[in-house]
Amino acid sequence: MNKNKVALSQKIAFGIGMLANQMFPAALQIFMMVLVKGLGFPPLLWGIIFFAPRIFDAFTDPIMGFISDNTRSKWGRRRHYVFAGGLIMGIAFIAMWQLYPENGLLYNFTYFMVLSFIFYLGLTIFSVPYVAMGYEMSDDFHERTSIMAVAQMIGQWAWVIVPWFWIILYDPEMFESVPAATRKLSYYVAAFCTVLALVPALFIKSESTLDRVDFTPINKNNISNSLKKILVSFKEAFRIPQFKILCTATFLIYNSFMTISAFSFFIIVSYMFNGDAGAAGIWPTLHGSIGALVTTFLVIPVIDAISKKMGKKKTFMLSQGISIIGYILFWFLFIPGKPYMFLIALPFFSFGIGGLFTLMMSMTADVIDLDELNTGQRREGIFGAIYWWMVKFGFAIAGLLSGLFMAWVGYTPDAPTQPDGAITGMRLFYTFFPILGTLAAMLVMRSYDVTEEKANEIRRQLEENKKK
Repeated sequence: MNKNKVALSQKIAFGIGMLANQMFPAALQIFMMVLVKGLGFPPLLWGIIFFAPRIFDAFTDPIMGFISDNTRSKWGRRRHYVFAGGLIMGIAFIAMWQLYPENGLLYNFTYFMVLSFIFYLGLTIFSVPYVAMGYEMSDDFHERTSIMAVAQMIGQWAWVIVPWFWIILYDPEMFESVPAATRKLSYYVAAFCTVLALVPALFIKSESTLDRVDFTPINKNNISNSLKKILVSFKEAFRIPQFKILCTATFLIYNSFMTISAFSFFIIVSYMFNGDAGAAGIWPTLHGSIGALVTTFLVIPVIDAISKKMGKKKTFMLSQGISIIGYILFWFLFIPGKPYMFLIALPFFSFGIGGLFTLMMSMTADVIDLDELNTGQRREGIFGAIYWWMVKFGFAIAGLLSGLFMAWVGYTPDAPTQPDGAITGMRLFYTFFPILGTLAAMLVMRSYDVTEEKANEIRRQLEENKKK
């Protein structure tokens, strides 16, 4: 079946799932501050908690991708996994935040670590088949970008909403303490996100795969063979130069961005407001929320439009170049006494992540066509899993690096005053670390060669092969 134009309702259903896919991790990132500021976790333990569950998540993703690709079901390959994963995530998210300071550091560390593994297992079961759904929705070069643009526009609302959690968590009239606020708020976040996660499972169309005979059976008798095929699929994906380029570039940009993302709160409070979180008011919130609004209403529509004119690769280069300007501006526009000035940098800064996933997810779908031409197999699940494996591995490394960087420069989040050079060190990392990552990614992307003409030729050959 030739799939070109996709109904807006289907794009929106996919996009609502993207909001859940981004809202859970976004809320997790904010709530993680509780471990530092509310429960006394030192930076090293904070880094370990960021790192270990995400590594587990990254290694389960390819397994889930293989299972999803080879599932025979009247519901298709993906929908029931998306449904089950959404429920697991919601329940585990509530449970993991039931932390009490009086239980002690060791207990809270162990409890949170165990529940984190369950949460990330649910995230894998949900996100890998969910992302594969998006790759399957269209065969058209530009329609794929449109699908991902709509999804990212909806998903970006996570980053509009979640920064306001800072205001709620630290409101003494609403909650007696930050840990108490987190325990309560987790119920509302989990309920909202779980409903969002179920939408694509319920409303995105899929065809029965019960009659398919080209799948690898998944059962206990075939488990060793299946694991071997997962490893082979992983190796085959990384043998495709274009896919390796996409994964590497994404890792470099996302890792460098996420490493310093939490620093904006600390820089605004410690540098611009002399360590007074009350005086900082809503400015840390506005940094994230306005940046996400700019991404939603300016960056993503511009990326979608420019991509149709310039192509995906050139648009990627342009968007990342603009983001570097934003990082440079932050060095000059984080000004004590003039917090409104950093708002000028946000439109430039937002082109980085806003352009990244809109284009990279679309380009991954093009590479999946190339893989099908080479192997005869359609493996959206395994390719999506491997691509997001790189994203999550980057996120895991970023969490560890954040803690290490803070420890290295001597920054202590709870301290009323900071040692000489600590805040300057944070600002240096905030500006120059993502610039280096972005430049490296742009260098890697120079050799990416799947143009619109090449992608259309691949599709033509695939259609001819199906007729034989």
